[in-house]
Amino acid sequence: MDEPGFSGLLIVVAVAFAAPFLLGLAPRLRLPSVVLEIVAGIVIGPSVLGWVEIDDTISVLALIGLAILLFIAGLEIDFGRLRGRLLRLALLGWVLSFVIAIVVAQLLGVAGLVETPLLVAIILCATSLGVIIPVLGDVGELTTQFGQLVLAGASIADFGAVILLSFFFSGEVGPGSTAILLAAFVALLAVTFFVVRGAERSRRVEEDLLRLQDSSAQIRVRGAMVLMVAFVALAEALGLEVILGSFAAGALLSLLDQDRRMTHENFRIKLEAIGFGLFIPVFFVTSGIRFDLQALLDEPSNLAMVPIFLAALLAVRGLPAIAYRGFLGGRRAAIAGVLQATSLPFIVAATAIGQDLNLMDAAEASALIAAGLLSVLIFPIGGLSFLKRAMRDEGTPVTEPM
Repeated sequence: MDEPGFSGLLIVVAVAFAAPFLLGLAPRLRLPSVVLEIVAGIVIGPSVLGWVEIDDTISVLALIGLAILLFIAGLEIDFGRLRGRLLRLALLGWVLSFVIAIVVAQLLGVAGLVETPLLVAIILCATSLGVIIPVLGDVGELTTQFGQLVLAGASIADFGAVILLSFFFSGEVGPGSTAILLAAFVALLAVTFFVVRGAERSRRVEEDLLRLQDSSAQIRVRGAMVLMVAFVALAEALGLEVILGSFAAGALLSLLDQDRRMTHENFRIKLEAIGFGLFIPVFFVTSGIRFDLQALLDEPSNLAMVPIFLAALLAVRGLPAIAYRGFLGGRRAAIAGVLQATSLPFIVAATAIGQDLNLMDAAEASALIAAGLLSVLIFPIGGLSFLKRAMRDEGTPVTEPM
């Protein structure tokens, strides 16, 4: 790794700025900026132009970006909708998804395409909640039964994938020891919840937060960062995955922060400004720089894995949507399945962990990431197109994005 400096970082942040800016000049090109950020990272990295090597500065910012990305993903979970029939259907869909993933991953293992079928099964079970939310928002479906079920399914998928990854692939300890560590982690989460909830009942504390939240102190933002770093450090100390700590911290804050619209509606906007303004795009551009294009192109069989993994994503996350038919109808259930097959951030994070643990090679990791890139390109656009057509056939007004 190169010595720390700012020259490489300058190129990375310039790419991070240019990707959404250029896409903004062509609003009809509905391409998520994360795709362009990763592709641009591949181009400026060693695989193509060789302009940037990962140094300590970029590495640290990218690591923080990963933590904030999972923190915001946890923050997006709305526990208010995870109840009743929605929760039961979302859980049933995800259980079916994991069963299908195990079967598919075992078949891929028998075919010699993957080294660790269980790890690949967990990777295939995730959904990009952050990509689905704006898609549903574009057509005014976030608050409908359809939108709520899709979001509930994506939330369960994100949460389940992070838990399973931590349970089976955290360091060198066995599942039994990991279960004890996870129990301790959950217990500390619960203690934190009750301590913070108790402090919130204090009028003096509430008045202090209100006075400082929009001053230079930005006290709520600082508190959120303390919470995130604390649980990332705790997960690291317990030998669990860092992504579990950040995701759990975000979910905990979501559970605690139920009154945000009444007293601090700009709080989450500020958190997203920190994350998406610098750290998260640095993570995605850096992921592109680390992408081993040569390993993917070395043999035709490696490149052939990309459509196979893409089909696996669609099968694992799409087929279980059949459980939604009685609630949504067959047509909308199929659309939900297409949307749920969208996955990228978790794939990037999990493949990095897999390579660090020597559980997958560079070609396999690159093929999975490439499949994730295609899923973000194809499935949201396809699902949105099918959804608009279904809404018109149903006589439902279609809200067009500005």
